[in-house]
Amino acid sequence: MHQQPLPFEQPAIAKHLALWFVRIAPVSIIIGLLVALFLWVLDVVTQTRWNHPWLLALLPLAGVVIVLLYKVVGKRADAGNNLILDEIHMPGGGVPLRMSPLIILTTLITHLFGGSAGREGTAVQVGGSISALFARWFQLRHEEKRILLMSGMAAGFGAVFGTPVTGAIFALEVLTIGRIKYDALLPCLMASVLAHLTTMATGISHTSYAI
Repeated sequence: MHQQPLPFEQPAIAKHLALWFVRIAPVSIIIGLLVALFLWVLDVVTQTRWNHPWLLALLPLAGVVIVLLYKVVGKRADAGNNLILDEIHMPGGGVPLRMSPLIILTTLITHLFGGSAGREGTAVQVGGSISALFARWFQLRHEEKRILLMSGMAAGFGAVFGTPVTGAIFALEVLTIGRIKYDALLPCLMASVLAHLTTMATGISHTSYAI
């Protein structure tokens, strides 16, 4: 019995990666720039809070303002990370672009008045909303949109912490712990690395933790 020759797959793989790079590059660069802006302003508001301890007394009022912002202009954006995960699993109403400015603004307000808010949620929501916008522009099918949304999450996470490999792994495992979506592996890694390099190119330095 004669075996059929294996197909020469390298050109097809290269074409596939090139296509995803073209899609991911603008998304990652914008996310990297937004993360850089967020980190820069975050340092400013944090230092302001330390210089003016009395701001802590206004934290309850800041909480009311944040709730009102999401009630008045947030609409579906108040679902946060869950909305992005739901959109990856099953396409619905989409991830609104307003999620990015809202989460950045409300996180900065929280830090300014002494509240506790992590950076990862902000970065993931910025990545998800920007990638969702480009998915609509590119008119992607669900499977392609899923990969782009995961890549946006990876870009945001990798850029905000300066950990591109961790960002890619986070996006791959966040849907189902312990299960990797291998079709999104290289796009997520490309997005995370490119967003991280973009953030670093702006001169932003990440917090260093000595263990």
